Order: sequence, then structure tokens, then C-alpha cells
Amino acid sequence: MRIGMVCPYSFDVPGGVQNHVLDLSRTLGELGVDVSVLAPAADDDDLPAYVTPAGRALPLRYNGAVARVSFGPLAMARTRRWLRDGNFDVLHVHDPATPSVSLMALSLASGVSIATIHTSIGRSRALAATEPLLRPAMEKLSARITVSREAQRVVAQYQGGDSVIIPNGLYVDDFAGVERRPGGSSAAATVAGDRRDLLFLGRFEEPRKGLPVLLEALPRVVERFPGTRLVVAGAGDPKVGTAMVPPELRPYVEIVGRVSDAERARLLSEADVYIAPNTGGESFGIVLIEAMAAGAPVVASDIRAFADVLEDGRLGALFANEDGGALAATLLTVLDDPRRESRADLARREVKRYDWSVVAPQVVRVYETVLGGGSGT
Repeated sequence: MRIGMVCPYSFDVPGGVQNHVLDLSRTLGELGVDVSVLAPAADDDDLPAYVTPAGRALPLRYNGAVARVSFGPLAMARTRRWLRDGNFDVLHVHDPATPSVSLMALSLASGVSIATIHTSIGRSRALAATEPLLRPAMEKLSARITVSREAQRVVAQYQGGDSVIIPNGLYVDDFAGVERRPGGSSAAATVAGDRRDLLFLGRFEEPRKGLPVLLEALPRVVERFPGTRLVVAGAGDPKVGTAMVPPELRPYVEIVGRVSDAERARLLSEADVYIAPNTGGESFGIVLIEAMAAGAPVVASDIRAFADVLEDGRLGALFANEDGGALAATLLTVLDDPRRESRADLARREVKRYDWSVVAPQVVRVYETVLGGGSGT
């Protein structure tokens, strides 16, 4: 089976969709599926051998963030050539509503096509601008995959049609097998008494990632636990991040900027609590299952996508979205709760259903269904 996979976003900036495409392609290859990926990139970018560059990525503000996408005559020509030379059994595009190469590939395709929709977005100028091209392209799809109930809602409301939910995947062992550094985090908290290590991961300069909400909650946590340390990691300028922090809180906050995958896993494994104060625009929340796999207790805003992953509070604590006071109260409750580690252990067991060894075969079954002439969803 030969699959043509299209990622609309450049791999030069880490993101959930990019990681999903790379990890899914890698796992499919291990299952014996031949995968070729098309994505925004320049010819001299460092890319895996199975990725074809569609042209230099350009920044575009989209869905509350800046997406790096490719469009224009060069991207169209490269997409057409990739489709012609690939002779794919199935074209698998991701987020085809994004004005980038996924939409181009789908509009040019003549064979069997499916899409995975990751986004949680309502009406937008970008979506409205692409609707005339999007409508006939989406009619070509034999099946739609959505990564969550929230993404499924968006598809049903704004694009029409049904979809099958297959969640984002994770290499669980990459997070579950990380050892804490001697003296790190929870071990230190036990000794110091008032020390608590909190962790925020995300593009902290983007308002929808919710760092200002967390900073609003922090004074009450510091008052109760004077040894609190908040680590803020993710894409962004550490100087800008530091400027976001009120001066009186800076002794308790460390802005580390972008970190490697290994460092990300270590930070999660050492956190007393991982906090996801995102205010919206999330369809799943891959970082939640990363934290669960690493054994970090999770506190998250109660946006629909996060509530679904955390099973409405069974696998992590939820607080009222955009409410710093509610976040502070929830954090204090969790940090004082002697059972927080047991809930984290439950989450660590439950997260195994998101392992790529479980998720990728579900995608293969969709390929087999559309190739076998089964009814698409």
C-alpha cells in the first residue's frame, strides 16, 4: 500500500499536527506501509528522506496562531508533480481547510482521498476565503478522520458530513521511561516541605495558550508554598516571556524557551503539576497525554477538548476557563491532595490507548476500507 501524506504546516516550527504526521508516517512504515510526505519546506531544509519540500514556508496568522504554510505557483507545481510521480493508492491530507498544500493536493487529486482534521475553529476570514475551493475539494473525500469530538463537531457544523474519531498518537514509552534527576521536583518537595515545581509547556507568547491566566493564579500558590518554582518552556523569546511576568513573581518563574523532546519529557516527569491553561482553539491536547504518560498530575482549563481527554476530571483536574482565581483554587487543592499521585498513576495506565501501536492500525483500517470499496465516513 502506497500512501501520500500531506502536512499543511512547516516542520521548521514544532507543532501537534507536524509531530502527528511524522510519527504516524514512521509507525506506518514499521507496519509495512509505504509513505511519502509533502510539506512546506525549502530545498535546503533538513528533512527526513520520505518528506518532499513543497516550497519555502510563509507565516500566516490562522486560528489564533501563526502557521507556516506554502501556497502560490511553485507550491502548486511541486504538489502536482509529487502527486503524478507518487502514484498513491490513498492520498491522506491533514487540515485541508488550511490555505496550504493539503488543500492544493486535494483539489488536484483524482484518486482515493481521505482527510484528518485536527483543528477547532469556527468561522474565520481565512476559512470564508477558501470556501469556494474547499467545497468541491472536500466532496472528493472517501473518509474523514477527526482527532476528537471537538474536531468532529467542527467538521459537522462547518463542512458537513460524518467522520470517524481516531485520536492523536504518542510514543508512550518515550515519556513513561524517563528517570527523574536526583533531587528533582517531587523528591525535593518532600524534603523542602514548601517547594512545588509547576510546569507550563507551549508557545507562551500566544494569548490562547493561557500563560497570563497562570500568572494571575501564581501569587496565591506562592503564598501557600513559598518554595514554588514555575518553569515555562516552549517556542518563544525568553526575554519576551520574562517581560510578561510581573516583577514580584520573577523569582519564582524560569523561562527556558524551546526545549528538546528529551528535555520536554524530563521536565514533565519531574513536575509536581503540569498546567494547561489554554483558553481555546484546541481540538485535542497532545501535551495532556504526554504529561499523563510521564506521570505528572494535570490541571487544565475546562475547554471541551481538554475535558474529553481528562474524562471530565477523572484523569486530571479541571478549572473554569480563563479564570485565574479558579485556577489558583484548583492548583492549591491538587498540591495539597495526598492522592494526586494515585490519580496520576491512573492516568498513566489509561494513556496507553493513545500509543501509536494502538492508533496507527486504526488509520490503516480506514485505508483498507476506502480501498476495498467500503462506505466512507
